[in-house]
Amino acid sequence: MRLISWNVNGLRACVQKNFMEDFRKLDADIFCLQETKLQEGQIDLKLPGYNQYWNYAKKKGYSGTAVFTREEPLSVRMGIGVGEHDQEGRVITLEPAGFFLVTVYTPNAQNELKRLDYRMSWEDAFRGYLLSLKEKKGVIVCGDMNVAHQEIDLKNPKANRKNAGFTDEERGKMTELLASGFTDSFRYFYPDAEGIYSWWSYRFQARAKNAGWRIDYFLVSEELKERMEGAAIHTDIMGSDHCPVELRLR
Repeated sequence: MRLISWNVNGLRACVQKNFMEDFRKLDADIFCLQETKLQEGQIDLKLPGYNQYWNYAKKKGYSGTAVFTREEPLSVRMGIGVGEHDQEGRVITLEPAGFFLVTVYTPNAQNELKRLDYRMSWEDAFRGYLLSLKEKKGVIVCGDMNVAHQEIDLKNPKANRKNAGFTDEERGKMTELLASGFTDSFRYFYPDAEGIYSWWSYRFQARAKNAGWRIDYFLVSEELKERMEGAAIHTDIMGSDHCPVELRLR
């Protein structure tokens, strides 16, 4: 089974940059999107053979997630059941046979860390939600989690130490999540790989210089760890400031 996750940074814009060609080439059984920046009815995406599920932010042109899956899931849930965290279309949970799949677009702490306190509240609520699912069956979490966990996960760790996405607080929450029973699938297969990133700023020719960050993940709970077959980051796909990440399951 092939799973793909991609922050498209505006799906309507991404569609103009070979999205459908990339979608067909990646040939995923489950394809998760973040930052769709859509409201219902703003796009008519023809994806024969896939069931489509969308979670829209109340604010227009902002955030949003989607999942396209070949196999119809046993259940689908939008959000995490916490009102203050369910206004921005950030989470979709599918229940394929055998596990839960959660796609997430984690809130950015923003410039000058003005949303860091909210981010910390979100992290605790989201981890609690995942652990409640994990009590029932294995969980896979994927998406733009807006944190580079370790220094190896970004090009310039020292210069970014107190910037959004690489604060001690955000990194600590990722450590806490992993310690609660999840494995970072890419690091499982490539523990020492350097210079492989999933996001590059549009500024300063960052992508051309590969001055990037690895902030897009597939995390797998221990119940499913033996099913992991491989992981990949598709740095050659250019339709967004992020690139798709992949998990393969037995």
